Amino acid sequence: MSCVSISPNHAESSLRIMESYLHKQQLTDVTLIAGNKRVPAHRLVLSAGSEYFATMFTTSLRESAQNEIELIDVDGDALWALVLYCYTGCIKLQEDSVETLLATACLLQFNPVIKACCQFLVKQLHPSNCLGIRMFADTQGCLELVEYAHAYTTKHFMEVTKNQEFLLLSANEVAKLLESEDLNVPSEETIFHALVTWLEHDPENRSKDASKLLGLVKLPLLSPAFIADNIESNEMFKDQRMAQELVMEALKYHLLPERRPLLQTGRTKPRKATVGTLLAIGTMITDEGVCPPSMETFSLRDNAWRSLDEFCDKPWSSVSLISRRLHFGAVVVDKKLIFAGGRDSFNILNTVECFDFSTLTSSTLPPMNVPRQGLGVAVLGGLLYAVGGHDGRCFLNAVERWDPGTGHWSSICPMSVQRAGVGVAVLNDKLYAVGGLSGDIPICFCLNTVECYDPHTNKWTPCAPMSKQRGGVGVGVVNGCLYALGGHDVPANNPNASRLDCVERYDPKTDTWTMVAPMSVPRSSVGVCVLGDRLMAVGGYDGQQDLTLVEAYDPHLNEWEPVAPLKAGRAGLCVAVVKNLTNNM
Repeated sequence: MSCVSISPNHAESSLRIMESYLHKQQLTDVTLIAGNKRVPAHRLVLSAGSEYFATMFTTSLRESAQNEIELIDVDGDALWALVLYCYTGCIKLQEDSVETLLATACLLQFNPVIKACCQFLVKQLHPSNCLGIRMFADTQGCLELVEYAHAYTTKHFMEVTKNQEFLLLSANEVAKLLESEDLNVPSEETIFHALVTWLEHDPENRSKDASKLLGLVKLPLLSPAFIADNIESNEMFKDQRMAQELVMEALKYHLLPERRPLLQTGRTKPRKATVGTLLAIGTMITDEGVCPPSMETFSLRDNAWRSLDEFCDKPWSSVSLISRRLHFGAVVVDKKLIFAGGRDSFNILNTVECFDFSTLTSSTLPPMNVPRQGLGVAVLGGLLYAVGGHDGRCFLNAVERWDPGTGHWSSICPMSVQRAGVGVAVLNDKLYAVGGLSGDIPICFCLNTVECYDPHTNKWTPCAPMSKQRGGVGVGVVNGCLYALGGHDVPANNPNASRLDCVERYDPKTDTWTMVAPMSVPRSSVGVCVLGDRLMAVGGYDGQQDLTLVEAYDPHLNEWEPVAPLKAGRAGLCVAVVKNLTNNM
């Protein structure tokens, strides 16, 4: 015996016939009453479309035997639309009625309709309505819509605060917003101004909440001048003890930088969007030779890397005139990325170029006095320093600096030893040179020595050596300490070269190095910088391949955690952070 499909559309055809009976009120066996609206229907069809009605009609509930059932607090038009949906599988969604329909569908447990309404509302999100949609979704228990609306609100926070919905929020709702770490704002000042705007909309009734809400603004991250001009003198906070305590906490954070490791709170941790955009700049070698530098950008808020093409919606090649170079130094000054030295396919370079993110244009700067590859660069006191490197014949101990005021490069006191692949960082207004390669070509060795330069005396002073020799070391500064990451212990072209995963921390107060938690894998030529309160280790080379691996170090927990990987493996890259950079620049 076999089952033969005679009419593939039998079920759909049957429902159309049932719908015709509904409109003619034939064979209906129940009438639903919502306000002044009476809706006849078939129990079987309603039970098939809704768990609410299935439970009502198939159990011993009183309504299972009633011919007329009154539904309290149900909108009649929404009810009729849902009943029709049971017969047709279709429902009409409109801006002016979708919330009523969603509320009714939630009550009567029409799950497919709930999903469709939520998807419709997601498409309607706008800075003028996202707060209302979020609160409505919360009351209906539509958690996915709550998350979408909240994410939209945090992403468009600056536009949201300019709309009436924001001004009409309760203090509790404002608090929920301000405590979010995902607010998409350029600085903490934006948060403070938004709070003041809300308070001043109804100062008589809202002043009692001023101090509590001020505690959700990260005051230690505001400048002392901003605090003095906008908070201490603000009448809303002037006579509130808690507000004054918050101001004192912030000022102490600025006045006692050496105690900052002990003053860490949630208010000292920057929001994800305010830490800036991380840039990873590197170069590839192809059969055609050295390529121009390419760049990826990382947003902590999105935990995602994008190519610069995606970030500015223009091909990098169309906005960049940066020449082909490898093993260069790069540093950010304001919104300008400066490239110095390196080598092209044939020559060691002394050229310096600048890419301006504000205008998406590049320009040349005066060349260095000495061609250098494998140099370290840093900015100290507004001056650009080029440290060590290799000129094609020998390793260099020569150091020079560029003064943007005069436009000239000038030589300064040389380091005590030649260093190429040197880690360079600024700490406590001094320039540090860490590790690197030295010696004579082809016989060379990796260094564990460290020295620091004082621009006031024009002298280099030796510091305590690291416990490991490190060529190709990555360095960064966070919380008043200098960190040395990875590297290799003998020259990289030596078959016995080992990559290091160990990390050392230098405390300038005690002139000592301490081992901290190691990275997850050994690597050299790793890019290092600080993003917010974390030390970022980007890419590198593990002895076999260039890595996409990125991880972040929390100095308070002494732990590394993985971060979204690069799109392409990169080693010997330069990393830097640029503030207040947005999509499309």
